[in-house]
Amino acid sequence: MCGIVGIVDLEGSREIDRDQLARMNSVQLHRGPDEGDVYIEPGVGLGHRRLAIIDLSSGQQPLFNEDRSVVVVYNGEIYNYAGLVAELQAAGHTFRTHCDTEVIVHAWEEWGADCVRRFNGMFAFALWDRNRQTLFLGRDRLGKKPLYYARLADGRLIFASELKSLLEDRALGRVLDERAVEDYLAYGYVPDPRTILKGVYKLPPAHTLVAVRRQPVAAPKAYWDVAFAPVAARSAADIAGEVVDRLREATRVRLMSEVPLGAFLSGGVDSSAVVAMMSGVSTEPVKTCSISFGVREYDESAYAAQIAEQFHTDHFVRQVDTDDFGLLDELAKVYDEPFADSSAIPTYRVCQLARTRVTVALSGDGGDEVFAGYRRYKWFMNEESVRSRVPEPLRASVFGALGRWYPKMDRAPRFLRAKATLEAIARDSVNGYFHGVCVTPDRVRLPLYSPEFQRRLGDYRAIEVFQQHARQCPAEDPLSLVQYLDFKTYLPGDILVKVDRAAMAHSLEVRCPILDYTYVDWASGLPPGLKLRQGEGKYIFKKALESVLPQDILYRRKMGFAVPLASWLRGPLRQRVRERLLGTRAGQGGLFLPAAIERLVRQHETGARDHSAVLWALLMLDASLSRLGVA
Repeated sequence: MCGIVGIVDLEGSREIDRDQLARMNSVQLHRGPDEGDVYIEPGVGLGHRRLAIIDLSSGQQPLFNEDRSVVVVYNGEIYNYAGLVAELQAAGHTFRTHCDTEVIVHAWEEWGADCVRRFNGMFAFALWDRNRQTLFLGRDRLGKKPLYYARLADGRLIFASELKSLLEDRALGRVLDERAVEDYLAYGYVPDPRTILKGVYKLPPAHTLVAVRRQPVAAPKAYWDVAFAPVAARSAADIAGEVVDRLREATRVRLMSEVPLGAFLSGGVDSSAVVAMMSGVSTEPVKTCSISFGVREYDESAYAAQIAEQFHTDHFVRQVDTDDFGLLDELAKVYDEPFADSSAIPTYRVCQLARTRVTVALSGDGGDEVFAGYRRYKWFMNEESVRSRVPEPLRASVFGALGRWYPKMDRAPRFLRAKATLEAIARDSVNGYFHGVCVTPDRVRLPLYSPEFQRRLGDYRAIEVFQQHARQCPAEDPLSLVQYLDFKTYLPGDILVKVDRAAMAHSLEVRCPILDYTYVDWASGLPPGLKLRQGEGKYIFKKALESVLPQDILYRRKMGFAVPLASWLRGPLRQRVRERLLGTRAGQGGLFLPAAIERLVRQHETGARDHSAVLWALLMLDASLSRLGVA
């Protein structure tokens, strides 16, 4: 894995500040500690940090075509590069290296902007074509690799793998995007293409951006989408066989490496499935690693050990302190933008552990999105069954009133915590799902805003992110709709960001077989009833693995990568909450009403309500804005 940066003058060929480019590049040293270099020509500067994985001796970047008229900096892996090399050589192109990077420059020469359609992998790259005076940016289909960019007032376009590199340019404004704050508090992350700063964007997954010098910059263009195209009717047994065969192949192609390679093993279905596939195609024992917790309800290490024993892996486990909250400031540094998923803490630790043994690790990320494994899908479909039977006006009036009347019972058994369900049923499908996944629901979030912030925000609400994607959804059934929404938001904005930044902080490359785009495309077309059946998520995935994995691995209750947030915020983090949220920074630069925050803190401390999610989100927002110099 690597880090890329660049400065391109789109209005002329003004001199590039080499020192600034070098600073931008060095800020991302963690993404590529093995090598680094910059390239400058009139009006163009490109930088690269390398984590060497393949072709260790000759894969240096920036990398050029034969006559040095095309140059690329690239972060990622293209798994089908060998086949593309053969095709391009047959077309007359000459290769000087054995790495996948060189495929990009020749593919651009041969196929232009459509070259990305040929790539199967995870990538973000920037290519400069001197003859065409064109900058070409591309990002992989699912959004595994990041790419930030900004068009500056002086006509330059700057880009980097991480936001922190862009901040090295003094011309970049550090102005808060109010809509990003609203999005962040709703989702727990800032969804693509927006960032927390106005004028700075993330290139969305499966998009390219073409900028020609002295011409207006076109909007990013999509080149792929999850199809949800129904697969041909077949028996469940045949489909189950294909589930395993396709996963085995997706895993096999991700084993190419000239450095130590292993896998994360949590003991859950997805990571266990990947380890099983690796064991079946590897000649050596798979190196696996996992972390354990001292508190039983958060510890899955016994299940990981069971899988390690079954597949004779070279297993390594380390216990992590359940009071590992000291990472809060470090996480703000790692993620740049505010990021409220507290599982970033154990993710950071397992990446740190893995890097002591391997340079590349395979993960089980994507299984819940691809095969509908999240419990929220089950709850959504239960709510949807009511929506389909009750007319919308009646739902809005009856269930809306019940939702307002029903008390908030955070500590009660699940079946008694009906307030959120009643509120969700009163809404349409998209609004109902939004309400269910919100980190901070409307009734908690909106009263926090100060009048001034509300004025600047206007009538914008975070639900618009979902609504925009829902209009583009190619599927008609409700389960596919919410899977599609997660493919567009939660997967690239939370899951993949979490893993990329945590892994890269330790110079570790992570590969995700379940998110092979051909696998995603095929699985998206499976009948919804094979994904979620009678409340059982990942139904066909689990059935397919019954001959591979034990029943207690496949069908036990999902635990997740959780941390004891609520108790932290009532105990060891209580003073920090008061200092950061109620002290001199109360209201965080005029964004919020101090009295509203104080009410949340008081209710949480007394145990009257569980406000751990919103309080953690506010803490992470405070830490991030402080680092960015925004507030």
